[in-house]
Amino acid sequence: MNRPRPRPRPLSRLLIVLAALAVSVLGLVGPATAAAPYCGITWGSIPETDAGMSDRVTVTGVRAGQHACFDRLVIDLRGHPLGGWDVRYVPVVHRDGSGTPLPVLGGAALQLVLHAPAYADAGRPTLRVADERAVVPVAGFLTLRQVAWAGTYEGYTTLAVGTRARLPFWVFVLPGTAGDRLVVDVAHRW
Repeated sequence: MNRPRPRPRPLSRLLIVLAALAVSVLGLVGPATAAAPYCGITWGSIPETDAGMSDRVTVTGVRAGQHACFDRLVIDLRGHPLGGWDVRYVPVVHRDGSGTPLPVLGGAALQLVLHAPAYADAGRPTLRVADERAVVPVAGFLTLRQVAWAGTYEGYTTLAVGTRARLPFWVFVLPGTAGDRLVVDVAHRW
């Protein structure tokens, strides 16, 4: 038995050819590329450290600010150069001296350890903290949730920074004539 042969469908073939042409011309098929970094930020979330030491630097102030792509924490120092620091995400920050846990608000805890005390000769404080749970106000910030005082002990000062999540951060020192500033920027997102 002879079956009738199906008739070619010129319109469907034409549509397939046009779709293939459009895909190749418009570049819809090609090598995959990574998305551009958020605000050009290429930082990560691994620890940043400088192992130096100095006995000529003291912590004198802490402040915070908001920027378009990140929140910033600045630690003011008297003297320079800053001896060193260690900034990293940790499961929980511990208070200097006693080692007791210091929980902070947010989804992640960033521990800042400066190789500089917040006291001068004979234990005279160089920074007075009115509220250890809120060293600086960060209400309304996109990334920072809390900046808490973990203490100053044996030449080190520690801050506990609660962040919304484990987000990229960057640490750098701004030199000044009266003293350096340690700057910690934490991105609003990846």
